[in-house]
Amino acid sequence: MMDQNKRFESPLKPTALLSKLKILSVLVMMIMLNACSTIPGAAKVDVKPVIAQQEINEDQLLNVSIKLFKPGELPTNKDEKRGLSKEIRKSEARYMPIHLKYTMQRTGFWGNVRVIPDDNEGSEIIIKGIIINSDGENSELKITVFDASNKKWFEKTYNETVTIAQQKETEIEKKDRFQNIYNKISNDIIEHRLNIKSTEIKRIKEIAEIRFANYMAPEKFTGYIGKDKEGIVHLRKLPANDDSMLTRVRSIKARDDMLVDTINNYYDLYYADMWENYDNWRKFRSEELQNIREIERKATTQKILGAAAILGAIALGASNNSDVRNSTGGLRTVMIAGGGYAVYQGFQTSKESEINKEAIEELGASFEIDVEPILVDVNGKTMTLTGTADQQYGKWRELLKEIHIKETAF
Repeated sequence: MMDQNKRFESPLKPTALLSKLKILSVLVMMIMLNACSTIPGAAKVDVKPVIAQQEINEDQLLNVSIKLFKPGELPTNKDEKRGLSKEIRKSEARYMPIHLKYTMQRTGFWGNVRVIPDDNEGSEIIIKGIIINSDGENSELKITVFDASNKKWFEKTYNETVTIAQQKETEIEKKDRFQNIYNKISNDIIEHRLNIKSTEIKRIKEIAEIRFANYMAPEKFTGYIGKDKEGIVHLRKLPANDDSMLTRVRSIKARDDMLVDTINNYYDLYYADMWENYDNWRKFRSEELQNIREIERKATTQKILGAAAILGAIALGASNNSDVRNSTGGLRTVMIAGGGYAVYQGFQTSKESEINKEAIEELGASFEIDVEPILVDVNGKTMTLTGTADQQYGKWRELLKEIHIKETAF
């Protein structure tokens, strides 16, 4: 005959019950951690831009070329990638250098500040950037600055997480939501510039001019410059200031600058057209991400509380006391049914976040640049440059070489 005590033994051994309770404790802890999660970043003090307090002599003003940034790679993590796209990154790779141009122009420390689609022989200061991260709430850029001699001024990574207040305080050409980053970049370049002597400024200008001359007429200017093992460009000699070939190259350089200015006018229009859409996209994405986080917190809480109810019912059913089991039978049934429904509701709520993700991603299609043909005058003939800005600039550079060859009979 079965032992009396055996009949009322718990279907779960004490160790199994303890394991279930541990799981319940972990789930409760997850609720607490989930409730504490917030958007990364805290309020930061605004970085003020360094502004020249007096006009700087023109011969001390270096011209700056900002190359279009590299878009970088999108995050591989599905949640971090939410709402981002290659199309948006391509647009940001144009937008960011243009806004940096506006930031640097207002300082009064530089000559012409231009955005260029490709490397430019003849640039006095070259700024290159890579977008490491950009998601509307966080921005991380790697910036490298060189002078005409290929000497690296510095390479630095800048990052910022914006608050809700900073996201709203924007103004076209003047204040981006990540304006602190642009001000930091500008300030660091100015700091380096202020540590350079006047003779060094003169040398950079001379190297830039000869490098452009060598690009256009290597048969004449190759011997004027050289490179050391580190790739640093040095002047070997300078042509006479009234050298006829140098005069011709300077004329070509002036035409090249005019074409770059034309391309910059195009970039400026693109930036202006993009500003409102891009600013709204980042605002919308930030709000959607907050909604998604809230929905996911709610969904997780529903799932965990539902699971806790089910485990609680199991724990009651596992009691050694038959009176407890009998008196809580109905309660356990309700707890299991209610817990199951809560878990189901949690998964249904999670689907809402997918809808929000789709709403964000739909905005990606609106950020593609539409390049218009550029008309140029070449010796009285009108020619059309077509393709992307990069392609147009490349064609223009080849055209300049052809003009030089025809005019000099080389």
